[in-house]
Amino acid sequence: MSIGFAVPSALEAHEPPEARGLARDGVRLLVSRGPDLAHHRFHDLPALLDPGDLLVVNNSATLPAAVRLDRLSVHFSTPREDGTWLVELRRPAPGGATEPYGGAEPGEWLPLPGRATLRLLERETPRLWRALLDRDVPAYLARYGKPIRYSYVAEDWPLDAYQTVFATVPGSAEMPSAGRPFTAEVVTALVSRGIAVAPITLHTGVASPERDEPPYAERFEVPEATARLVELTRKAGGRVVAVGTTVVRALETTAWTGATSGWTTHVVTPENGVRVVNGLITGLHEPRSSHLRLLTALAGSDQLERAYEAALDAGYLWHEFGDTHLILHK
Repeated sequence: MSIGFAVPSALEAHEPPEARGLARDGVRLLVSRGPDLAHHRFHDLPALLDPGDLLVVNNSATLPAAVRLDRLSVHFSTPREDGTWLVELRRPAPGGATEPYGGAEPGEWLPLPGRATLRLLERETPRLWRALLDRDVPAYLARYGKPIRYSYVAEDWPLDAYQTVFATVPGSAEMPSAGRPFTAEVVTALVSRGIAVAPITLHTGVASPERDEPPYAERFEVPEATARLVELTRKAGGRVVAVGTTVVRALETTAWTGATSGWTTHVVTPENGVRVVNGLITGLHEPRSSHLRLLTALAGSDQLERAYEAALDAGYLWHEFGDTHLILHK
Protein backbone atom coordinates (compact mmCIF):
# COMPACT_ATOMS: atom_id res chain seq x y z
CA MET A 1 0.00 0.00 0.00
CA SER A 2 2.73 2.47 0.88
CA ILE A 3 4.20 2.22 -2.64
CA GLY A 4 1.14 2.92 -4.78
CA PHE A 5 -0.93 4.87 -2.26
CA ALA A 6 -1.48 8.53 -3.17
CA VAL A 7 -3.89 11.21 -1.99
CA PRO A 8 -5.44 13.27 -4.81
CA SER A 9 -5.85 16.97 -4.16
CA ALA A 10 -9.63 16.61 -4.27
CA LEU A 11 -9.45 14.44 -1.15
CA GLU A 12 -7.48 16.96 0.92
CA ALA A 13 -9.56 18.89 3.44
CA HIS A 14 -8.91 22.51 2.48
CA GLU A 15 -10.89 24.09 5.35
CA PRO A 16 -12.57 23.13 8.63
CA PRO A 17 -15.77 21.09 8.28
CA GLU A 18 -17.72 24.04 9.70
CA ALA A 19 -16.80 25.94 6.53
CA ARG A 20 -18.24 23.03 4.52
CA GLY A 21 -21.57 23.26 6.32
CA LEU A 22 -20.88 20.46 8.82
CA ALA A 23 -20.71 20.38 12.58
CA ARG A 24 -17.41 19.22 14.06
CA ASP A 25 -18.98 15.87 14.85
CA GLY A 26 -20.54 15.62 11.39
CA VAL A 27 -17.37 14.45 9.64
CA ARG A 28 -17.32 10.91 8.32
CA LEU A 29 -16.09 8.01 10.43
CA LEU A 30 -14.74 4.86 8.81
CA VAL A 31 -14.88 1.91 11.20
CA SER A 32 -12.57 -1.03 10.57
CA ARG A 33 -12.72 -4.11 12.75
CA GLY A 34 -10.66 -6.91 11.24
CA PRO A 35 -12.10 -7.64 7.79
CA ASP A 36 -15.29 -5.66 8.48
CA LEU A 37 -15.71 -2.07 7.34
CA ALA A 38 -18.58 0.34 8.01
CA HIS A 39 -19.27 3.99 7.21
CA HIS A 40 -20.67 6.35 9.84
CA ARG A 41 -20.67 9.94 11.00
CA PHE A 42 -18.55 10.87 13.99
CA HIS A 43 -21.57 11.59 16.18
CA ASP A 44 -22.37 7.86 15.92
CA LEU A 45 -19.26 7.06 18.00
CA PRO A 46 -21.00 6.40 21.35
CA ALA A 47 -23.09 3.63 19.79
CA LEU A 48 -20.00 2.05 18.24
CA LEU A 49 -18.24 1.54 21.58
CA ASP A 50 -19.29 -0.61 24.52
CA PRO A 51 -19.98 0.25 28.16
CA GLY A 52 -16.76 -0.38 30.03
CA ASP A 53 -14.54 0.88 27.23
CA LEU A 54 -12.09 3.69 27.96
CA LEU A 55 -11.27 6.59 25.66
CA VAL A 56 -7.91 8.24 26.35
CA VAL A 57 -7.59 11.76 24.97
CA ASN A 58 -4.78 14.30 24.59
CA ASN A 59 -5.47 17.52 26.50
CA SER A 60 -2.63 19.47 24.88
CA ALA A 61 -3.73 22.83 23.45
CA THR A 62 -2.36 24.22 20.19
CA LEU A 63 -0.03 27.23 20.13
CA PRO A 64 -0.07 29.88 17.38
CA ALA A 65 3.37 28.52 16.54
CA ALA A 66 4.08 30.09 13.11
CA VAL A 67 5.75 33.48 12.74
CA ARG A 68 5.85 34.71 9.16
CA LEU A 69 8.55 36.88 7.66
CA ASP A 70 8.80 38.26 4.14
CA ARG A 71 10.61 35.24 2.70
CA LEU A 72 10.60 32.71 5.53
CA SER A 73 8.34 31.30 8.18
CA VAL A 74 9.58 30.23 11.60
CA HIS A 75 7.69 27.33 13.16
CA PHE A 76 8.26 27.07 16.91
CA SER A 77 8.18 23.39 17.77
CA THR A 78 9.37 22.36 21.21
CA PRO A 79 10.81 24.14 24.28
CA ARG A 80 13.91 22.79 26.00
CA GLU A 81 14.73 23.01 29.69
CA ASP A 82 17.48 25.60 29.10
CA GLY A 83 15.07 28.14 27.57
CA THR A 84 15.92 27.36 23.94
CA TRP A 85 13.35 26.11 21.44
CA LEU A 86 13.47 23.75 18.52
CA VAL A 87 12.34 25.66 15.44
CA GLU A 88 11.88 24.90 11.77
CA LEU A 89 12.61 27.42 9.01
CA ARG A 90 10.44 27.10 5.92
CA ARG A 91 10.43 29.00 2.63
CA PRO A 92 7.97 29.25 -0.27
CA ALA A 93 8.10 26.50 -2.87
CA PRO A 94 6.50 26.20 -6.32
CA GLY A 95 2.75 25.71 -6.40
CA GLY A 96 2.05 27.59 -3.19
CA ALA A 97 3.68 24.99 -0.96
CA THR A 98 6.53 25.48 1.48
CA GLU A 99 9.67 23.49 2.08
CA PRO A 100 12.40 23.38 4.74
CA TYR A 101 14.96 26.15 4.34
CA GLY A 102 18.51 24.82 4.44
CA GLY A 103 20.49 28.01 3.95
CA ALA A 104 20.90 29.11 7.58
CA GLU A 105 24.12 28.85 9.60
CA PRO A 106 24.89 28.43 13.31
CA GLY A 107 25.19 31.78 15.04
CA GLU A 108 22.92 33.51 12.52
CA TRP A 109 20.18 35.70 13.93
CA LEU A 110 16.81 36.50 12.42
CA PRO A 111 14.88 39.72 13.07
CA LEU A 112 11.26 38.90 13.89
CA PRO A 113 8.16 41.11 14.14
CA GLY A 114 7.96 43.27 17.24
CA ARG A 115 11.73 43.89 17.21
CA ALA A 116 12.38 40.39 18.49
CA THR A 117 15.56 38.48 17.64
CA LEU A 118 15.90 34.74 17.12
CA ARG A 119 19.44 33.34 17.27
CA LEU A 120 20.14 29.98 15.63
CA LEU A 121 22.48 27.96 17.82
CA GLU A 122 22.92 24.54 16.21
CA ARG A 123 21.06 21.95 14.16
CA GLU A 124 19.14 19.42 16.23
CA THR A 125 18.04 17.40 13.19
CA PRO A 126 18.45 18.00 9.44
CA ARG A 127 15.23 20.04 9.62
CA LEU A 128 15.14 21.53 13.13
CA TRP A 129 17.33 24.16 14.78
CA ARG A 130 17.93 24.78 18.46
CA ALA A 131 17.36 28.50 18.78
CA LEU A 132 16.96 31.24 21.38
CA LEU A 133 14.39 34.05 21.26
CA ASP A 134 15.22 37.18 23.21
CA ARG A 135 11.88 37.12 25.05
CA ASP A 136 9.24 34.77 26.44
CA VAL A 137 8.13 32.55 23.56
CA PRO A 138 4.50 31.72 24.51
CA ALA A 139 3.72 35.40 25.21
CA TYR A 140 5.41 36.39 21.95
CA LEU A 141 3.48 33.79 19.95
CA ALA A 142 0.20 34.89 21.53
CA ARG A 143 0.76 38.33 19.99
CA TYR A 144 2.59 37.62 16.73
CA GLY A 145 2.03 33.96 15.93
CA LYS A 146 -0.54 32.16 13.83
CA PRO A 147 -1.47 28.48 13.71
CA ILE A 148 0.82 26.46 11.47
CA ARG A 149 -0.85 26.06 8.08
CA TYR A 150 0.24 23.99 5.12
CA SER A 151 -0.43 24.58 1.44
CA TYR A 152 -3.54 22.39 1.24
CA VAL A 153 -5.31 24.86 3.56
CA ALA A 154 -5.89 27.90 1.40
CA GLU A 155 -6.42 30.57 4.06
CA ASP A 156 -5.80 31.34 7.71
CA TRP A 157 -8.30 30.17 10.31
CA PRO A 158 -8.49 31.41 13.91
CA LEU A 159 -6.69 29.53 16.64
CA ASP A 160 -10.01 28.17 17.94
CA ALA A 161 -10.30 26.15 14.74
CA TYR A 162 -7.14 24.31 15.80
CA GLN A 163 -8.24 23.51 19.36
CA THR A 164 -10.04 20.41 20.56
CA VAL A 165 -12.74 20.27 23.22
CA PHE A 166 -10.16 18.64 25.51
CA ALA A 167 -7.49 21.35 25.13
CA THR A 168 -6.46 22.66 28.56
CA VAL A 169 -2.63 22.52 28.62
CA PRO A 170 -0.96 24.77 26.00
CA GLY A 171 2.09 23.33 24.31
CA SER A 172 1.49 21.71 20.91
CA ALA A 173 2.96 23.19 17.77
CA GLU A 174 0.27 21.43 15.75
CA MET A 175 -3.21 20.33 16.76
CA PRO A 176 -3.70 16.83 18.18
CA SER A 177 -6.28 16.56 15.42
CA ALA A 178 -7.87 13.20 16.20
CA GLY A 179 -9.73 14.90 19.02
CA ARG A 180 -11.12 17.70 16.86
CA PRO A 181 -14.46 16.06 15.94
CA PHE A 182 -15.45 15.59 19.58
CA THR A 183 -18.14 17.92 20.91
CA ALA A 184 -19.65 18.34 24.36
CA GLU A 185 -22.68 16.42 23.09
CA VAL A 186 -20.58 13.45 21.96
CA VAL A 187 -18.64 13.37 25.24
CA THR A 188 -21.89 13.50 27.22
CA ALA A 189 -23.33 10.63 25.19
CA LEU A 190 -20.18 8.58 25.72
CA VAL A 191 -20.24 9.04 29.49
CA SER A 192 -23.99 8.37 29.63
CA ARG A 193 -23.37 5.06 27.89
CA GLY A 194 -20.79 4.03 30.47
CA ILE A 195 -17.69 4.81 28.43
CA ALA A 196 -14.98 6.52 30.49
CA VAL A 197 -12.84 9.39 29.20
CA ALA A 198 -9.38 10.08 30.65
CA PRO A 199 -6.58 12.49 29.65
CA ILE A 200 -2.90 12.32 28.93
CA THR A 201 -0.72 15.21 27.79
CA LEU A 202 1.64 14.97 24.85
CA HIS A 203 2.80 18.18 23.23
CA THR A 204 3.27 17.66 19.51
CA GLY A 205 6.15 19.20 17.63
CA VAL A 206 6.06 20.31 14.02
CA ALA A 207 5.10 17.47 11.72
CA SER A 208 5.09 19.13 8.30
CA PRO A 209 4.43 16.95 5.28
CA GLU A 210 7.98 15.61 5.02
CA ARG A 211 8.08 11.87 4.43
CA ASP A 212 10.33 9.10 5.73
CA GLU A 213 11.17 10.99 8.93
CA PRO A 214 11.01 9.21 12.29
CA PRO A 215 9.25 10.96 15.18
CA TYR A 216 11.56 12.87 17.49
CA ALA A 217 11.37 13.34 21.26
CA GLU A 218 8.17 14.91 22.61
CA ARG A 219 7.08 15.92 26.13
CA PHE A 220 4.38 13.80 27.73
CA GLU A 221 2.61 12.98 30.97
CA VAL A 222 0.32 10.08 31.83
CA PRO A 223 -1.47 11.02 35.08
CA GLU A 224 -1.64 8.37 37.78
CA ALA A 225 -5.46 8.33 37.61
CA THR A 226 -5.37 7.67 33.86
CA ALA A 227 -2.81 4.88 34.23
CA ARG A 228 -5.02 3.29 36.87
CA LEU A 229 -8.11 3.52 34.64
CA VAL A 230 -6.19 1.87 31.81
CA GLU A 231 -5.21 -0.98 34.12
CA LEU A 232 -8.74 -1.43 35.48
CA THR A 233 -10.28 -1.33 32.00
CA ARG A 234 -7.97 -4.02 30.70
CA LYS A 235 -8.56 -6.24 33.75
CA ALA A 236 -12.32 -5.90 33.30
CA GLY A 237 -12.11 -6.86 29.62
CA GLY A 238 -12.87 -3.40 28.22
CA ARG A 239 -11.08 -1.76 25.33
CA VAL A 240 -8.54 1.03 25.69
CA VAL A 241 -9.22 3.29 22.72
CA ALA A 242 -6.64 5.99 22.06
CA VAL A 243 -7.78 9.26 20.51
CA GLY A 244 -4.85 9.97 18.22
CA THR A 245 -1.39 8.61 17.60
CA THR A 246 -0.05 10.98 20.27
CA VAL A 247 -2.05 9.07 22.90
CA VAL A 248 -0.73 5.75 21.59
CA ARG A 249 2.82 7.05 21.91
CA ALA A 250 2.29 8.25 25.47
CA LEU A 251 0.55 5.10 26.72
CA GLU A 252 2.97 2.75 25.00
CA THR A 253 5.93 4.72 26.35
CA THR A 254 4.65 4.11 29.87
CA ALA A 255 3.99 0.44 29.13
CA TRP A 256 7.48 -0.14 27.69
CA THR A 257 9.60 2.05 29.95
CA GLY A 258 7.59 2.60 33.13
CA ALA A 259 8.05 6.37 32.79
CA THR A 260 4.90 8.44 33.26
CA SER A 261 6.30 11.85 32.31
CA GLY A 262 9.26 13.54 30.68
CA TRP A 263 10.48 13.10 27.13
CA THR A 264 9.53 10.12 25.01
CA THR A 265 11.63 8.80 22.17
CA HIS A 266 9.56 5.63 21.89
CA VAL A 267 8.43 4.85 18.35
CA VAL A 268 5.59 2.38 17.84
CA THR A 269 6.31 0.11 14.88
CA PRO A 270 5.02 -3.20 13.53
CA GLU A 271 8.23 -4.76 14.83
CA ASN A 272 7.73 -3.81 18.49
CA GLY A 273 3.92 -3.78 18.46
CA VAL A 274 1.55 -2.41 21.10
CA ARG A 275 1.03 -3.53 24.70
CA VAL A 276 -1.83 -1.37 25.97
CA VAL A 277 -3.98 0.08 23.22
CA ASN A 278 -6.50 -2.07 21.35
CA GLY A 279 -8.44 0.67 19.58
CA LEU A 280 -7.62 3.98 17.91
CA ILE A 281 -9.47 7.01 16.61
CA THR A 282 -7.29 8.81 14.10
CA GLY A 283 -7.31 10.84 10.93
CA LEU A 284 -6.19 9.64 7.52
CA HIS A 285 -2.43 9.81 7.12
CA GLU A 286 0.01 10.45 4.31
CA PRO A 287 1.80 7.53 2.64
CA ARG A 288 5.25 6.60 3.96
CA SER A 289 4.63 8.44 7.23
CA SER A 290 5.58 7.14 10.66
CA HIS A 291 1.90 7.38 11.57
CA LEU A 292 1.05 4.63 9.09
CA ARG A 293 3.66 2.36 10.66
CA LEU A 294 2.03 2.95 14.02
CA LEU A 295 -1.39 2.12 12.55
CA THR A 296 0.04 -1.04 11.01
CA ALA A 297 1.35 -2.08 14.43
CA LEU A 298 -2.17 -1.83 15.79
CA ALA A 299 -4.32 -3.05 12.90
CA GLY A 300 -2.03 -5.16 10.75
CA SER A 301 -1.19 -4.41 7.14
CA ASP A 302 -4.16 -6.27 5.59
CA GLN A 303 -6.79 -4.49 7.69
CA LEU A 304 -5.15 -1.12 7.17
CA GLU A 305 -4.84 -1.56 3.42
CA ARG A 306 -8.52 -2.51 3.11
CA ALA A 307 -9.51 0.52 5.17
CA TYR A 308 -7.46 2.99 3.14
CA GLU A 309 -8.68 1.56 -0.15
CA ALA A 310 -12.25 2.00 1.13
CA ALA A 311 -11.53 5.56 2.28
CA LEU A 312 -10.10 6.48 -1.11
CA ASP A 313 -12.97 4.84 -3.00
CA ALA A 314 -15.60 6.56 -0.84
CA GLY A 315 -14.00 10.00 -1.07
CA TYR A 316 -12.96 10.48 2.54
CA LEU A 317 -11.01 13.67 3.27
CA TRP A 318 -7.43 13.73 4.58
CA HIS A 319 -5.49 15.94 7.02
CA GLU A 320 -6.39 17.80 10.21
CA PHE A 321 -9.75 19.12 8.98
CA GLY A 322 -10.72 15.87 7.31
CA ASP A 323 -12.56 12.67 8.16
CA THR A 324 -11.76 10.06 10.79
CA HIS A 325 -11.00 6.38 11.19
CA LEU A 326 -11.87 4.10 14.11
CA ILE A 327 -9.69 0.99 14.30
CA LEU A 328 -10.80 -1.76 16.66
CA HIS A 329 -9.11 -5.02 17.58
CA LYS A 330 -12.26 -6.67 18.92
